[in-house]
Amino acid sequence: MGFLGFLNRSQASEPVEKESTATTPSEGRTPQRPLSPAVGVPLEQDFETQLSAKDAPLLAFILGGVASVGGFMFGYQTGQISGFLEMSDFKTRFAACNSQTGQCTFSAARQGTIVGLFSIGTLIGSLIAAPIADRIGRRLTISFWAFFFMIGTVLEISSSHVWVQFAMGRFVGGLGIGALSVVVPMYQSESTPRMIRGVIVSSYQLMVTLGIWLAYMINWGTESLQGSQSWRITNGMSFLWALVLGIAILGLPESPRYAYRVGREEEARKNMARLYKLSPNHPIINLEIQEIQEKLDAERVGGDHPWYEIFTGPRMLYRTILGMVLQAGQQLTGANYFFYYGTTVFSATGLSNSYVTQIILGSVNVGGTIAGLWLIENCGRRKALMGGAAWMFMCFMVFAFVGHFSLDHQNPEATPQAGAALVVFSCLFIIAFAMTWGPIVWAIVGELYPARYRATCMGLATSSNWLFNFLIGFFTTFITGDIDYLYGLVFAGCCFALFFIVYFFVIETKGRSLEEIDTMYVLHVNPINSAKWDSSQLMRDGDGLVNTDDLYLEAGGNRFAKDEHSAHEMIPSHDENAPGPSHTSHADIEKAESSGAESRDAL
Repeated sequence: MGFLGFLNRSQASEPVEKESTATTPSEGRTPQRPLSPAVGVPLEQDFETQLSAKDAPLLAFILGGVASVGGFMFGYQTGQISGFLEMSDFKTRFAACNSQTGQCTFSAARQGTIVGLFSIGTLIGSLIAAPIADRIGRRLTISFWAFFFMIGTVLEISSSHVWVQFAMGRFVGGLGIGALSVVVPMYQSESTPRMIRGVIVSSYQLMVTLGIWLAYMINWGTESLQGSQSWRITNGMSFLWALVLGIAILGLPESPRYAYRVGREEEARKNMARLYKLSPNHPIINLEIQEIQEKLDAERVGGDHPWYEIFTGPRMLYRTILGMVLQAGQQLTGANYFFYYGTTVFSATGLSNSYVTQIILGSVNVGGTIAGLWLIENCGRRKALMGGAAWMFMCFMVFAFVGHFSLDHQNPEATPQAGAALVVFSCLFIIAFAMTWGPIVWAIVGELYPARYRATCMGLATSSNWLFNFLIGFFTTFITGDIDYLYGLVFAGCCFALFFIVYFFVIETKGRSLEEIDTMYVLHVNPINSAKWDSSQLMRDGDGLVNTDDLYLEAGGNRFAKDEHSAHEMIPSHDENAPGPSHTSHADIEKAESSGAESRDAL
C-alpha cells in the first residue's frame, strides 16, 4: 500500500531525518512535513522566500549546460545540411550531373531523401529512448546516444560519391539526436532545482539555436574552399560535440528522481543536496524526497502498470495528448517555413548570398532565445505561450498577404518596399518563436508527466515534433509551388488555435515541483486560474489542509480512490500544542479495500 499525499501539511519543528522521509505505508503512519521556521507555514508554501534562482549552485548550471550540448548537436546537424546542398564539391559528388553542361543539381527526390532521412531517424530515436533511459538511467543513456551519433558522422564524412551512404549516415545520426531530444530535457527537469528548472530546460532550445548559428558561420567560412574540405570540416566537427557530451555527462550526478525510484535512496538524497547546495538533511531536501516517496508509494499500490496506462491512467490521456499537441504545435507555428523562404525574402533587399541570409536569421534566433530564458521565469509559461502565439499569428497574416499580393515573384528586387516588410516581419516572427514556443515547449513537456510515465510520454510527445518536422520539410516545396506565400495562412491558423489550446488546457507550472504539478493535473485544477492555485485551496471548513496521503492508485491505474474517514481524521489542528494528526493504519485501509466500504469514492 502506498500514498499520493503531496498536500499533507503537518507540523515539525526540527528537520525531518532520512528515516521519516522514507517511511513506508506498512509502518502505519505518514511522515510529517517541515514548517518554515521564518513564518510558521508549510515549507513548500514559503519556498520562494527560502530559495531563489541566485541561490542555485554552479553545479546545477553546469549540469544543464553540459546536457544541453545534446541540443547543440541537433542544431548543428540541422544547420549544416542547408549549406552543404549549395557547395559545388558536395553537388559534384552527390548530385546528378549533366555530362554536357557539367552542371550538377539535386533532384527533389534525392534532396528530400538526404534531408528527410535525418528526421525519420530522429522520430525513431525519440520512441526507443524511453525504455533505455528507464533501464540504465538518464546519464548513461545520454552518453550512449552521444557515442552512437558518432557512427553516423563517420558514415557521412567517409562518403565519397555514394549519396545513399551520406543519407544513411544522417539517418543513423538522427537516431542519436532523436533519443537525446527526449532524454536531455528529462534529465534536466528531474535534476535541477525548481527555481531554475524552467531556464535550464529551456537552455536546450538555446543550444539548438547556437548550434544552427555556428553551423551557418562555419559553412560561410568554408564554402569558398576547394575540394571536400568545404563541407567535411563542418561535418567533422559534429564528432567533437558528441565526444564532449559523451564524456562530460559521465562526470555529473544521476537524476535524483531516477536514482530514488530504482532504490538508490542515499545517492538520490546526496545528489539532490549537491544540486541545491544544501545539507542532505536540510528541510527542503527532506520535502523533495518525501514528495518523491509519496508519489512512488501511490504508483506502486496497484501492482504492475502496463505501458498503455499513459492513456488510461488518471488524467493521463489528457496529458499525453496535450504533450503531443504542444510538440507538434512547435513545428506548426511555421518557424521552419521562414527559414525555408529566407533566401528569397532577403534577396528583395539586395542580400543575395544565401549564407549571409542564414547568418542573419540565425543571429535573430539566438538573440530571441536568450531573451526567452528571462521571460520563462518572470512571466510564466502560459502568458508567454499565448503572447507568442498571438504575435506569430499577426506576423504570418502580414507575411502571407504582402508576399502574395505585393511582392514581385519573378523579380523581387523590383518591389523593395514589399521586400522590406517581409524582412521585418520575418525577424519579428523569429523573435516571437525564439522567445516563447521555441524554448518553453521543451520545459512544459519535461514537467507535464508523473515520474512513472515520464520517459514514455516524453518520447511520444517528442516523436510528434519530429513527425511534423519531417512532414513540413517534405511537403513545403510542393505546397508553396501551388499557393506561394498564402501557405503562411495555414500556419497563422495553427497559431490562432494554439493560443486557445494553451488558454484552456495548459496549467501554469512556474516555481512548482514536479510532484506538485502532477497533483494539480490529478485534482483537475482549472488551467485558467492555475497561476493563483496553492495548497490553501484544499482547506476544508477552515480547519486545515485536506490530507491526500490516502489517495492511492487502483489496480489498472485508471483511477484514484480515497478513504474519506481517514481524510477527515487527518485534518491538522489549529492548536500549536495539539498532537500531530492521526492517521488511518495500513490494516484499516486494507480492510476498507476488501469490504468495498461505501466510504470510498473515486476522484
